[in-house]
Amino acid sequence: MKNHFNNFKEACDLSKPTATKFVVLIGIVSLFSDLTYEGARSVTGPFLAVLGASGTVVGIVAGFGELVGYALRLASGYWADKSQRYWTIVFLGYAMNLLAVPLLALAGHWEIAAIFMVVERMGKAIRTPARDVMLACASDSIGRGWGFGLHEALDQIGAILGPLVVAAVFSFRGTYQAGFALLLIPALIALSVLFTAYRLYPRPHDLGSATVKIESKGFPKSFWIYIIAIGCIAAGYADFPLVAYHFKKVASVPEEWIPLFYAIAMGVDALAALVFGRLFDRIGFSVLVLAVILSALFAPLVFLGGFYWALAGMALWGVGMGAQESIIRAAIAELVPTNRLGFAYGLFNLCYGLFWFLGSVSMGVLYDTSVNMLIVFSVGIQVISIPLIVLASKSLTRHGVQV
Repeated sequence: MKNHFNNFKEACDLSKPTATKFVVLIGIVSLFSDLTYEGARSVTGPFLAVLGASGTVVGIVAGFGELVGYALRLASGYWADKSQRYWTIVFLGYAMNLLAVPLLALAGHWEIAAIFMVVERMGKAIRTPARDVMLACASDSIGRGWGFGLHEALDQIGAILGPLVVAAVFSFRGTYQAGFALLLIPALIALSVLFTAYRLYPRPHDLGSATVKIESKGFPKSFWIYIIAIGCIAAGYADFPLVAYHFKKVASVPEEWIPLFYAIAMGVDALAALVFGRLFDRIGFSVLVLAVILSALFAPLVFLGGFYWALAGMALWGVGMGAQESIIRAAIAELVPTNRLGFAYGLFNLCYGLFWFLGSVSMGVLYDTSVNMLIVFSVGIQVISIPLIVLASKSLTRHGVQV
């Protein structure tokens, strides 16, 4: 084991330009991937409503998809650490993640659509830990906050384009099925770019930093506090299918504008990821507190406001998502030893998904009962995360992160 990590250390002195090229290349894969599945997710809430699903069903389907997806990341991360077959795992996950989307065009009942939605989440779960390990290793030389932020920004360009593609289909009086079928094109492009990345970087171990942490003991206390804190944020974050369901039900946002609202949120997400990623490298993890304060305000705006207040709420929703996708993943790599990073990402995502599921189900039920109670729940549980974040940040300094 010692010789293995010594060899790993010698092979992992990656130059900044090479690291940046890898991050950008994987970011392009994510761009076309997000174009595919975020385009679909921008309308899955209304699509389920058209197929006869209730608000509770939408909340359960969205939450269960996230739960299954995040739960599988534990096994996938463990498999990545043990087998070292990062590319095999990544290819399998992306294939499931992307090809499930055009299959939604074949769904004639909400139950069938729900199955494809869950399969799509499963695919993302399988590929995410292995991909994040490679990104964490590569971005160490350029700053993990910036590396994950750059990746997220490219990712969100696709998340912006996807809903716009679907909106364009609607503008030409196309159907939901036509929109899902069209998304097969970016799915195939993403898989092609992924294969190019594999050919250029066939050995994932060559992507790491020369400063590898090697430990065999359990995860530090700050890691577990951190999980609880982010779990509170996840529980209070309304999934977009429920938000979109609300927009359609109360007609606060015209149907053709719903995917555009999602695209705007993804644009804010991209900018927030770059800003918060850079701030993380400069002033530390405590910048997440600012993101929580801003994003906690989205619920009253989207669920109580009219068109423009709902738009402002979606912008704040995007701020929170951008911070979560950049800072949260970057900090994991600072908290745990490199040889357990895949399992750590899997464990973190399992807990995150569990909290997200419980929150989604709760908000789905609350929506059918009292929208005001939903808002209190969403804002309140996110605010609870702030003292936990502060507590966790006090331990991060000892692991090399400025706070």
